[in-house]
Amino acid sequence: MSSAADDHGFNPRLIAAVVTIGVIAFIALWALIALGPQISSGNDGGGHALSKAAPGYAGIVDLAERAGAGVELRRRVEAARYDDHGPLLVLTPTHRTRAPEIAELIDADGRTPVLVVLPKWQTMAVPGQTPKPGWVSAGIAVKPPAKMLPPAHFGTLEIKTAPSKAQPVPANITGHVFTVLLPDNVQTVTGENLETLIAGPGGGAVLAQVGDRDLYILADPDLINNFAFASSDKARAGVTLVDALAEYADADGLAFDVTLNGFGGQRSLLRFAFVPPFIGITLCLIAAGLFALWQAWMRFGPATRPGRAIPVSKAALIANSADLIKQARRELDGADAYVKSQRTAIARRLHAPAGLDDEATDRWIDKHLRAGSDLFSSLARRLPLARNTHEFLGDAQALHDIRKDLLRDS
Repeated sequence: MSSAADDHGFNPRLIAAVVTIGVIAFIALWALIALGPQISSGNDGGGHALSKAAPGYAGIVDLAERAGAGVELRRRVEAARYDDHGPLLVLTPTHRTRAPEIAELIDADGRTPVLVVLPKWQTMAVPGQTPKPGWVSAGIAVKPPAKMLPPAHFGTLEIKTAPSKAQPVPANITGHVFTVLLPDNVQTVTGENLETLIAGPGGGAVLAQVGDRDLYILADPDLINNFAFASSDKARAGVTLVDALAEYADADGLAFDVTLNGFGGQRSLLRFAFVPPFIGITLCLIAAGLFALWQAWMRFGPATRPGRAIPVSKAALIANSADLIKQARRELDGADAYVKSQRTAIARRLHAPAGLDDEATDRWIDKHLRAGSDLFSSLARRLPLARNTHEFLGDAQALHDIRKDLLRDS
């Protein structure tokens, strides 16, 4: 029976552990939502520098790093940091990229050469047919919309897919003479403000420069993506193309942007909550919440029942009566009654002879007092004549002491 009575239905430690795990999981969830794009591996089969799938560019990034070139992956929009030489910024937009997003990156790096690699493939991963994580099973060539390139920077453009077979074409960029292996149905671009650097079949440009600016367009990504690295000849041609273009643009490295592919640290209130300097405010709020939980836990248990406004007891009745007498300033009026109560209590307890009047009783009580102490009879006569509360309390206390000494009680 005792064990059943002690069972409250739950274990307080278990509840505390559940609440703690819930709070930590909640904070971790929002932190991952805010910082996920920045800490993600990015190996999702897309066409960007973090992807190891066929349309990605992880191959050329890895090869450039092994060759000792300066390579960086940009997860945020950065302004130009170089006065003379900067990296060749490689933009790899998707079919859903909008023109203002590309314009923002170009304007932020006003003095940095920019290479825009147009998208070509819409890929998918078929369950059970993907050999490795991050790879794709199938891809469909889809021409990107020309409006994705901002007209203020590129002018009027037209993107075409030339029906052709894979073929080698010569290329000459700043004295770099090499052969480019064009894929089947190569994608080209045409425009009134474009200067062709590598021509494609049908008169379009595979690689073009916009006017005299350090702004370049690679119309077909299969020249430098991971699909090209399936062949040593295509890989060599792709690396040579990028190296020649970087030298032509007077760049001293490569910078691959991944913000257009959804892996950037865009501004948001949620992200600001987990990065300096606002991380301090977040930690203070978390600490305040933990203190609130701790305070609630320390109060945990049965609620305290409110007590009665007027306690039920003789002591409470006496205290209330005394408070009323004090508020009415009638303390001195109770002198006779107090003397009588003390006289009666002593006479009853000491078995005084019957038939004695008040004065005789007082003299009988005096006989039982110790020598040298105040007489009960004199105090009984003096107390009703008290002129103030101070005198009244002094004599009343003396009577109380006589009663305590004679009756041996409090």
